[in-house]
Amino acid sequence: SFYKKYSCNYIHMDNISFNSSSMLSLEKLNIPPNVVYPAFFLGLLNYCIIVLCNSIILLTIARDKNLYQPMYILFFNMPVNDLIGATAFLPQLMKEILLDSRSISYPACVTQAFFVHLYAVGSVLILTAMAYDRYVAICLPLMYNSIMTNSYLMKMIILLWSVDFILITVLLSLVVRLPRCRSLISNIYCDNPSLVALVCSDTSINNIYGLFLTAVVQALALGSVLYTYMQILYTCLRNKHSDARSKAVQTCTTHLVSFVILEITSFYKILSYRFEKTPSYISKVVGVLVLTFPPTLNPIIYGLKIKEIRTRIPLIFRRKVAHI
Repeated sequence: SFYKKYSCNYIHMDNISFNSSSMLSLEKLNIPPNVVYPAFFLGLLNYCIIVLCNSIILLTIARDKNLYQPMYILFFNMPVNDLIGATAFLPQLMKEILLDSRSISYPACVTQAFFVHLYAVGSVLILTAMAYDRYVAICLPLMYNSIMTNSYLMKMIILLWSVDFILITVLLSLVVRLPRCRSLISNIYCDNPSLVALVCSDTSINNIYGLFLTAVVQALALGSVLYTYMQILYTCLRNKHSDARSKAVQTCTTHLVSFVILEITSFYKILSYRFEKTPSYISKVVGVLVLTFPPTLNPIIYGLKIKEIRTRIPLIFRRKVAHI
């Protein structure tokens, strides 16, 4: 009896070990054959726009010393983060569309999930840091240079990325430690909820930590942005100088648009995991929008709305042409 029990446990563990190294299947895209190539080129075009626009913003800030200011240095992190999110998703999706392959290895799936969540949490933290910067600049202008020093700014950026990295590492470490007995990813890309759904043991700790992470990040972001913008609005209404007021409103509107777009798409995606009655096609569309919409719009919004960036983008290209 003992031998049989031991043998059964050994076989069970062996199957789990086998599953851990096997390929996973992503949810089908259901793209008609005549739409495959248009869908591929649409995805390729979108990725090229994201890479080009975000790279231009990065190059403009990096090469123009007039933009070496806290506001733009903080904003520099946004295109980097957007490129992480888009690169984690779009190349894999285009490959799957073109080759009609919905399989992915478990390590590749975990890697994709890591960068997808790194992008999602990073977006919220970066926008929160930018809101704080605008609050100090508009509400405490005389103290701005003494507060937003280079050392303080670097500490803020290092802390931002460190917290993001640690939170997501813990999130996925809790998943990969558990045995799996399923191989179908119920999503068009890999993320933490999809990986948790593969597990055949107790996932209470994963669910608690996932809810904790979502609640803390969202509460921090919404609370900080609401507080800072209420203070900014109050300061702008008190300011008698119309030029300073309009400049403050213009800068803050740009930031607020990016924040609202991110929150709307992210909030719906979070809710779709909690309510099973959500139509799958809507969940798929929103999932794609979370990873493609902000990275596409952010450089365009900031590049067009912020005068300092908009006027310096052509200068970068003129310098390159002059050097040639």
